[in-house]
Amino acid sequence: MAKSNDRTSVPGPAFIRLLARLIEAQVTQPADALSDRLSQWISWTRAVALSRALDGTLPTAGIDATPPEEDVQEECLRVRASLAKAINNEPAAATTDYTVLRQRYVDRQRAMQSATGRLRGQLRDRLAKVSVDMARLAEVDAVMEATLSPREQSLLASVPTLLGAHYERLRLAQTQHDQPAATGQSSPFAPEAWLEIFRKDMHGVLLAELDVRFQPIEGLLAALRSHALGSHAQNYA
Repeated sequence: MAKSNDRTSVPGPAFIRLLARLIEAQVTQPADALSDRLSQWISWTRAVALSRALDGTLPTAGIDATPPEEDVQEECLRVRASLAKAINNEPAAATTDYTVLRQRYVDRQRAMQSATGRLRGQLRDRLAKVSVDMARLAEVDAVMEATLSPREQSLLASVPTLLGAHYERLRLAQTQHDQPAATGQSSPFAPEAWLEIFRKDMHGVLLAELDVRFQPIEGLLAALRSHALGSHAQNYA
């Protein structure tokens, strides 16, 4: 039976390691530092906007000193759980046509992008109301999203193509195992077992991508929690 290829772990986030294993790629540490690589993605106009967000003076009007409510945090948890459930409960496609499977992956990507974009905006709105420092963080995040999202979406859009190569390798491996059956001999491998393996691998990649897409949201949530803890500490001081 076809099976996923076990390879030595490669450096990088779980999402990258999983993709590298499935497409049988060798991933090495980049020669350039992260700051150098980011400079290649950020145009001078975006760099100016980021500098203004970091150094500018923000108005204090509209700042609410009360700790943020937990509704936005609960909403983030609910949305993430809903997206993960949709991935895990994806029904098995009654087809071996990769076009259908690819479209399912793309549909899940669009759902994740829409949901995380909305949540990220809501978190920035909340941060902008709690303190000047948090408002500056919200502005920096907005600039970073506008700067890096096009590159991020371009890279993530290539994932279905990479999975397509993995799909073909599994299918061909299964075909080779099924050759004895074509000559009248019994095959010890279950028919189309490769397809179930591919579905599990695809779900794993989707869940790993979900983690990547929620990283900025987790960072903003951490900032909200930090502010709330600081406010409570001041109240008890």
